[in-house]
Amino acid sequence: MAEALKLAEQGRTTTTPNPNVGCVIVKDDQLIGAGYHQRAGGPHAEVHALLQAGSAATGATAYVTLEPCSHQGKTPPCADALIAAGVARVVCALVDPNPQVAGKGLAALRAAGIATEHGVLASAAEQLNLGFLKRMRTGRPRVIVKLAASLDGATAMASGESQWITGPEARADVQRWRAQSCAILTGVDTVLADDPALTVRLPDCSRQPLRLVLDSHGRIPLDAQLLRMPGTTLVLHGEHLAAERVAALQQAGYRPVGLPLVDNRIDLNALLDWAGHEQLNQLWVEAGATLAGALIGSGNTDEVMLYQAPLFLGAQTRPMLANQWHSLADGVRFSVLDRRMIGQDVRMRLRPIHD
Repeated sequence: MAEALKLAEQGRTTTTPNPNVGCVIVKDDQLIGAGYHQRAGGPHAEVHALLQAGSAATGATAYVTLEPCSHQGKTPPCADALIAAGVARVVCALVDPNPQVAGKGLAALRAAGIATEHGVLASAAEQLNLGFLKRMRTGRPRVIVKLAASLDGATAMASGESQWITGPEARADVQRWRAQSCAILTGVDTVLADDPALTVRLPDCSRQPLRLVLDSHGRIPLDAQLLRMPGTTLVLHGEHLAAERVAALQQAGYRPVGLPLVDNRIDLNALLDWAGHEQLNQLWVEAGATLAGALIGSGNTDEVMLYQAPLFLGAQTRPMLANQWHSLADGVRFSVLDRRMIGQDVRMRLRPIHD
């Protein structure tokens, strides 16, 4: 199973909206087949492994990181493929919470006389697919808010100057996290101030995450750099935005999406429900203090990724969050999932503590 999990990791940047899955087939203590799900619409991990194993799969044990699917999607059910191959036993790490599967794959295998087992290295398999699993269980994506700051908590000088607070190693690390996400979310103020590209700039990048810009009133420039970048940019605007402006956004090359407003801003709950409906497993948020603060303060953040550089910037700066809490009790506390050096910067992965 550990080998199957290593294989599954190879699909982290390419399988969206599907989960990352690996499979190995073992017979007489010999690995005879191995594979992983490489991209949505392509063969699943079990199919790759069975092709490699060939006729030797008869009587073998298949180790799969997620329950084999039992429904017809873009590809045939993997449970049927395992049955047809004549495997004797299937061990999976997790039962798939997808309502289309949810135990049906294992039941089909058992009905065909195949021994099944689940729960092997389940915790490691869970970590591999946090976004997919959350979407299947709640209908919403996993939300990671990325912040980069000085030792005294500044994200930029008061003038807006911010390039670069963190070092090149931290910025490269951000690229890898972008690549693993289904979409990158920002606010229109960030676009107006920085004109960012919000792309994955890795040499082996084969997929660009969607770019989502929260823009309640359609203020985004019609010539923003985003439009010249590979991939698709969606402008999430208030649902009552004037039709003429919506048409202009579309003609410029954006994909406009109307969402309800609350207090003159995009309703974050509606945003996350929409993202789940769009099959987005993980949102990577790179935004200013207002949007980052709104997501964290409203309890709509699963993780904060904080990169902290070894420098002080003093009082004439911009804060990480725009929230105006008035007591310690109002603040958001976190548990530290991981802390490590990335070049000269410290990266902390933080999970909000909910009472």
